[in-house]
Amino acid sequence: MTHAFAAKPQPAARGDYRAFRPISTRWMDNDAYGHVNNVVYYSWFDTVVNAYLIEHGALDVQHGQTIGLVVETHCNYFAPLEFPQTVEGGLRVASIGTSSVRYEVGLFGQGEPLSAARGHFVHVYVDRETRRPTQLTAKLLSVLESLR
Repeated sequence: MTHAFAAKPQPAARGDYRAFRPISTRWMDNDAYGHVNNVVYYSWFDTVVNAYLIEHGALDVQHGQTIGLVVETHCNYFAPLEFPQTVEGGLRVASIGTSSVRYEVGLFGQGEPLSAARGHFVHVYVDRETRRPTQLTAKLLSVLESLR
């Protein structure tokens, strides 16, 4: 069986992102090969997206009636990151649906022009109690639009 692949993924440029967050690597982030383990990148995606939403008043993780559940995530890796190093997480919004959002995140070594990794992260916003999809709030939509 053969697979048709799309064009080889390429690093993204800093200018492709609307907001940035510094992330300090930790000793425990490195794996046996001396670089940050791939599972840590997904944690950084979560941090970049949710910290931005919380800081801009679009998400209340403790008391809000609407919460975002991750339904899809993906990452391509281009260059290693390692401890000790500051990583800069770039964020943009690729698409907005009625109850879902696709965020795109680029992870950059501090000051580097191209991403060491880039990927996406899809939230479906649901009612906290019923876990059924719910329409995006006006506040969330406003914050998301600023990231387009």
